[in-house]
Amino acid sequence: MNSEILNIPLNDYKTTVESLKNEGFEMMMDLTVVDWFRKKEPRFEIVVQFLSTSHNKRKTLKTFVNDEDLSISSITDIYPSANFYEREAFDMFGIIFENHPDLTRILMPDDWVGHPLRKNYGSGRIPVQFKNAPKVD
Repeated sequence: MNSEILNIPLNDYKTTVESLKNEGFEMMMDLTVVDWFRKKEPRFEIVVQFLSTSHNKRKTLKTFVNDEDLSISSITDIYPSANFYEREAFDMFGIIFENHPDLTRILMPDDWVGHPLRKNYGSGRIPVQFKNAPKVD
C-alpha cells in the first residue's frame, strides 16, 4: 500500500484535510498527539492518518500546534469519525479543536484537573509495601 507523509503548517491544516477528502481519501483512520516536551518547539504535534480504499493509498498529515493557545480547527465537519479522537486529544493533552460540536472530556472525570498524557504531568506515586520486605528509605 502506498503511503505518504505530509508536514504542513498549522494554517493549511483544514484546507489540506478538505483536499484529501476531495482526492478520494474516504476514511480518517486515526488522530493523535505527540508531546515533544523539551525536544522540539512548538511542543505538540498533531498526527492524522487517512485511507483511500479505492486508490489503495494512505497519507499521514503532521502539523504543530502553537504552545500559547493550543488550538487547531476541528475536522469533524469533513470526517465525522474525528469526533472522539479530537475529544481524546483535548482530554489527554489539552488541545482545543475550534468549532468541535461537543468538546468535552471523554476519558477522565469532568472535574479532573490537568491532562494526563502530557510529559510534564505529575504521575503521582503510591509506595508498594510487600509482606516481610525490608523497609527502604
